[in-house]
Amino acid sequence: MSTASVPLPNWINYGLIPILNLVVAFLISGFVVWVIGESPLDALSLLIQGALGNGEGIGFTLYYATSFIFTGLSVAVAIHAGLFNIGSEGQAYVGGLGCALVALALDRYVPWYVTMPIAVVGAGLFGAAWAFIPAFLQAKRGSHIVITTIMFNYIGAALMVYLLVHVLIVPGKMAPETRTFLEGGQLPKLGWVMQLFGAKLGAAPFNVSFIIALVVSYLVWLLIWRTKLGFEMRTLGVSPTAAAYAGIPYARTVIIAMLLSGALAGMMALNPVMGSSARLQVEFVGGAGFVGIAVSLMGRNHPLGIIVAAILFGILYQGGDWISFEMPNITREMILVIQGLVILFAGALEYMFRPAMVRLYQQFKRG
Repeated sequence: MSTASVPLPNWINYGLIPILNLVVAFLISGFVVWVIGESPLDALSLLIQGALGNGEGIGFTLYYATSFIFTGLSVAVAIHAGLFNIGSEGQAYVGGLGCALVALALDRYVPWYVTMPIAVVGAGLFGAAWAFIPAFLQAKRGSHIVITTIMFNYIGAALMVYLLVHVLIVPGKMAPETRTFLEGGQLPKLGWVMQLFGAKLGAAPFNVSFIIALVVSYLVWLLIWRTKLGFEMRTLGVSPTAAAYAGIPYARTVIIAMLLSGALAGMMALNPVMGSSARLQVEFVGGAGFVGIAVSLMGRNHPLGIIVAAILFGILYQGGDWISFEMPNITREMILVIQGLVILFAGALEYMFRPAMVRLYQQFKRG
């Protein structure tokens, strides 16, 4: 029997195996640090200190984690329906256009708490719209969703550059970006959260979109595990044949799942566009759509796991910046190598240790 079909307890599937993958990734990263002449323990200490050592570091960590929660949920929703959405990067990019247009239109007239829900809808609609054509091609023409969503990342990037350079740019300025939003188009910072724990947020752009991300995570959990649509998506993801036999419409389910996935990716734009820079800029997504793939896989496509994995990657991003500043020998490129190792073991090699875990577990049960 294949080890992939052998059931394992949840504490192994969702706890031990991801932790083992993470430990191996850090051990190999430590070896890389040692090879270039630095202490792995010092690097680990700096990583933790930079990401969690003070209120500002925690704020930056949670700021990065917020973006990864949205994109991780985006990938997870598609995976539950048997789809691998590689287009969260482009969908988040186009989603930024949706929330920016709302902020530009309303920031002069209403406070942020009126703009915010409309911006959430705008970002979600634009992200969903960018996922619609790949979804339609998959559902109606059999085009592979991986290929079409990858291509739409590049199309979305080109479209956004054109709009920022030729349409939305501030007249007389060289920078390809919109004007800065007024207070009515900015999401407030969550400095009061840090103050509850006696810390200061400092310059960290940790903002209300984190709370939105947590609420959306709960709603995704309700959708996937507590609704008829979620059951249909999971059935299709496990067995398209069984889904067809049960009368679950393939095309409708695929399109709805991809629209939801694109909407979640689009909402990621709230964090950097309205929460951090208060304007729409080129390349604001910064690879968060691709990191969302690893976050979803490490979190086993469950909202709670995605939140934990997103915070881990937030630690890597913020702590990595701190390491590169305090240890000049460890360049930003080396930090990317370390992050890449975590992504490799959490994503492509996530089940590398599963056969050994199955054998050990079976021996334990027989013993």
